[in-house]
Amino acid sequence: MYLLDTNVWLERLLNQERSAEVEKFLAKVSSEKINMTDFSFHSISITLLRLKKGADLLKFIQDTFIDGSVGLIHLCPEDTEWIIRVQEQFDLDYDDAYQYVAAEKLNLELVSFDTDFNNLQRQEISRRN
Repeated sequence: MYLLDTNVWLERLLNQERSAEVEKFLAKVSSEKINMTDFSFHSISITLLRLKKGADLLKFIQDTFIDGSVGLIHLCPEDTEWIIRVQEQFDLDYDDAYQYVAAEKLNLELVSFDTDFNNLQRQEISRRN
């Protein structure tokens, strides 16, 4: 099971440099095995609407959630302490720490183009002290 980071989705949606790589991954992996956080969903929505791509956002929602079976993950307010510990320990931005915690909480493989994740071992930090 996978958790795709925001940058992976945007790479494809905005037809950026690694778009073909994302397309291959999405063609190879069943949508039932792919997840996205609510944080990513809203970040993607903000980005596409800022670029005046509302129709692309609606198509993305249709393809991903309505016709597809991508899971939408929500973290609870109680997870904020965990997010802060991860952020501080690994010197991550909030969005990266959020993705990391979501992946760890649900034991998902985090797929990202963000180099901040390159040297992290998910076992290095636990939910509780």
